[in-house]
Amino acid sequence: MTSRTYLTSLVTAGATVLLATSVLAQDIVAPATPGIAPSFDIRRTTVTAKGDQLLFRMVAGGRVGADKPVAHGQTPGSHVAAYVWPTGLDSGAAGFAPGAGILALTVTAHPDFDDTPLYDENGDGDQSNDGETWHSHWVVLTPDEACGPGSLKVKDIPPGEAPRLPETWPGLPILLDSPGYVPHLAGDTIEVAAPATIGGAGTPFDGVTADLQVHPDMAAPLLCVVKVHDVASGDLSLPGRAE
Repeated sequence: MTSRTYLTSLVTAGATVLLATSVLAQDIVAPATPGIAPSFDIRRTTVTAKGDQLLFRMVAGGRVGADKPVAHGQTPGSHVAAYVWPTGLDSGAAGFAPGAGILALTVTAHPDFDDTPLYDENGDGDQSNDGETWHSHWVVLTPDEACGPGSLKVKDIPPGEAPRLPETWPGLPILLDSPGYVPHLAGDTIEVAAPATIGGAGTPFDGVTADLQVHPDMAAPLLCVVKVHDVASGDLSLPGRAE
């Protein structure tokens, strides 16, 4: 079973049922994987509930953030690099409709467009040119064969529909939020903190590094997962538990 197919099966079965499982807190330790760029070669993934924060951390085999997509010159067809923490949290925890799909926290970079209109990540006074700077999103992932066999997408919002959305939704027709959590990249480690109100100890999680692509015609599916570099667990079984 491929990593994509396994995650699809989690969506179908309902990933949030994992929250009912009583297990000890644990991180995920992964071996080095030949053929993967060191910056995307996951070695350890942890989630820690600490005070008023839920801290997501990933350690790679090289300098995190070292590899970004090459500028495409336009949004249609452009690529996105992502560090992803799929969780067993219900999508409603981040302000989307309950039961919408797999809720994942991501840190992404994409030089061809900006999807954080409320923030000026690069500090140049322009809030519309920050896509290349690593920044955070909540996304809801669902399967879509139009992205490829067993592949996933960020869930689309069909024309005319008005689903429940977070207040910091950036206006794109997909279930993607731009909450403004500031990621910290240092050496081989990337971390980003979410409010503890999102989840706490025992939250199931995994770690993924991946590339996504915007549809060349800006049609649905708008944002597909097109390449999975590495999966912390090896099988996307969400074995991690926040401590």
